[in-house]
Amino acid sequence: MTSSSTAAAPIPTFCLGRGGPDTVITAAEKAAFLQELLARFEGRNLRRVLLLPPDFTRFNSNAGELCRLLYGLLTPKGVQVDILPALGTHVPMTEKEIRHMFGPDIPLAAFKVHDWRNGIRHVGDVPGDKLKEWSGGRVEYAVRVEVSKVLFDGYDLILSVGQIVPHEVVGMANYTKNVLVGVGGQDTINKSHFLGAAYGMERIMGRSDTPVRRLFNYGVDTFLGDLPIVYILTVMQKNRATQGMEMRGLYAGRGPAAFEIGCRLSQRVNLDLLEKPLRKIVVYLDPEEFKSTWLGNKAVYRTRMVLADAGELIILAPGLREFGEDPEIDRLIRKYGYHGTPATLAAVAANAELRNNLGAAAHLIHGSSEDRFSITYCPGPKMSHDEIRRAGFQAADLDTMLKRYDPARLTDGLNRLPDGEELFFISNPALGLWALKQHFA
Repeated sequence: MTSSSTAAAPIPTFCLGRGGPDTVITAAEKAAFLQELLARFEGRNLRRVLLLPPDFTRFNSNAGELCRLLYGLLTPKGVQVDILPALGTHVPMTEKEIRHMFGPDIPLAAFKVHDWRNGIRHVGDVPGDKLKEWSGGRVEYAVRVEVSKVLFDGYDLILSVGQIVPHEVVGMANYTKNVLVGVGGQDTINKSHFLGAAYGMERIMGRSDTPVRRLFNYGVDTFLGDLPIVYILTVMQKNRATQGMEMRGLYAGRGPAAFEIGCRLSQRVNLDLLEKPLRKIVVYLDPEEFKSTWLGNKAVYRTRMVLADAGELIILAPGLREFGEDPEIDRLIRKYGYHGTPATLAAVAANAELRNNLGAAAHLIHGSSEDRFSITYCPGPKMSHDEIRRAGFQAADLDTMLKRYDPARLTDGLNRLPDGEELFFISNPALGLWALKQHFA
């Protein structure tokens, strides 16, 4: 079906934004900002609007509240609003998660489910010579740009809503990633993830210009330029005193300017830069948010730039129940395990099933310490210690560790226990990146 937007004039490049490292954007200011944004489209006869928020695994993005506001602003004017959570490879949201994130008022019928394997359209190919150039010769395969068929279902406006935050695959999350991964197809997802792993996470995380970002921007600009996509981007920070999330920045636009401005703010408030390496880090994974190592390994790759050689990472994971959220990826992780880059590359070379699932291979690299520090998972009752060990990690009893490292008593950052033990505590690894200052000199 041809998009109804093709008959209208293209949406011009623009940028709206507000925020700063000491700013707290209130609910009223969010509503006013969205009203200002929607006013730009009053002459476009909006009949159908598609929202692309993240799923529950990005609950702290504040996208749920923004979507509630957008729904409340648009539907009284007779606009049909559909919501396609940007699942990527994640499992579909449950009704409980939808209600917790988006509230009670949006009808469940408004929500669509992204199928990254079957519900996609191939729109073009990024040539291998581009990948070779961007990666410094580390990869040179072509990438099929595949996105959800829903994007082409006649929407007059597509609002991609998400959070800018340091990210292990692309450097800084969101913007074009929310389209090409969040509602993308398996070739795009797999090969972009492997591109980032091959290039090196330490060279990517916390940076806005990376090979993977260039791939995403090229794919959207070259093959999806006719779609009426506008980006709404947040910058969030946890208040250590109240433990609540606060919005520091809110940006919107068509074109890269809003993303680039937001990145600079996120780099100021979401990077925790330390002077010297840490010997011991304890990370808590909220059981409602982290149910797989696919997500829980943020504890690994968001801290590896600050962990000392021979250091120790302890991951408290009461909700852990699987490795990969996709059944095939889960099987591959269980089979090959987290054993570092050389072992993973050798497995890719020797096994077609990994070559056909490069996203899983990339994740095996992301979740490894490269034999530099120890990783101990402390799972709840839905994951056995034997499963943890077979996947390449150490395992420890959760109850014992929770008694010693009680998340309710620890504070984010450096802690000293009564017996003198020193550790660094992180209550949610998805909210930032911990690294040495020398990495970002």
